[in-house]
Amino acid sequence: MTKATHNAITDVPGIKVGHGTDLEALTGCTVVLCEGGAVGGVDVRGLAPGTRETDLLRPGNLVEKVHGVLLSGGSAFGLAAADGVMRYLEERKIGFNVGVTVVPIVPGAILFDLAVGDPFVRPDAAMGYAACLNASDAPPLEGNVGAGTGATVGKIYGPARCMKGGLGTASRRSGGVVVGAIVAVNAFGDIVDPNRGHIIAGARKLHGEGFADTVEVMGSLAGRTALAFASTVIGVVATNARLSKAETNVVAQAAHDGLARVVRPAHTIFDGDTIFALATGAKRANVAIVGALAAEVMAEAIIRGVRQAESVVGIPAARDLNTAGIEN
Repeated sequence: MTKATHNAITDVPGIKVGHGTDLEALTGCTVVLCEGGAVGGVDVRGLAPGTRETDLLRPGNLVEKVHGVLLSGGSAFGLAAADGVMRYLEERKIGFNVGVTVVPIVPGAILFDLAVGDPFVRPDAAMGYAACLNASDAPPLEGNVGAGTGATVGKIYGPARCMKGGLGTASRRSGGVVVGAIVAVNAFGDIVDPNRGHIIAGARKLHGEGFADTVEVMGSLAGRTALAFASTVIGVVATNARLSKAETNVVAQAAHDGLARVVRPAHTIFDGDTIFALATGAKRANVAIVGALAAEVMAEAIIRGVRQAESVVGIPAARDLNTAGIEN
């Protein structure tokens, strides 16, 4: 297993990524396009999800291929950005043929960023369309872009003590099989370096400097009475492997293993953790290998998302830790 050419999801042939970003309102959306169609799967683990078109990705349902995936800020309002993605694809006659027209299949998921920027400005159809116009197979920007623009992590003490999340991507290659991930990191929990076992971004102590350690706080009186607010890690894993719909869902499930390695705690009642999987079908592959790669790239993409993020409106980022008196 080696890193692919650009260590990005766009290393998977046929995958394009585009961002819509509003740095003033601190929100945005990210579109992953697979215009040639890709077998789709999904796994929702968090207990507070905001999604669209996830039911059709279950094995046994009629439609197998999707044409794009939307990752968006703006809470449930942000699902409106998918309308712009559908319009972009329909104009190019990309979608499920229903005779009189084509219906683009665009699943999506949202994260809660309303408490960071302007809560009344959210991704909409115009932003979704613009993200498609920006889409390319070049390595996508990371950090405070697209769905990661208003993302934060470590929220057990609320927005006053959280840190900045962001958008990250990564990829791996095994022979001719490529697996890539892109993820918007907006977790309730802390982000942990899987190799060294320490927190790199998360909830800060109420008093003094340093990390609070969300898992420890949850067991304390302060943790049981703390006010948590909506969170979510949302992402896409893509591969050029030839997989069935059931196998593609297995890959989405495996990617959550990578999420759980670096987000502590993961899949809480405050999160809507959702991962989509796309298989473009160019290469024969063992689904076990693809799943193992999916976990690796998801974990790395999450780490990259917080490391590439920049501080906003008084919310520090991982790159600020030394100046903030917190060890990295």
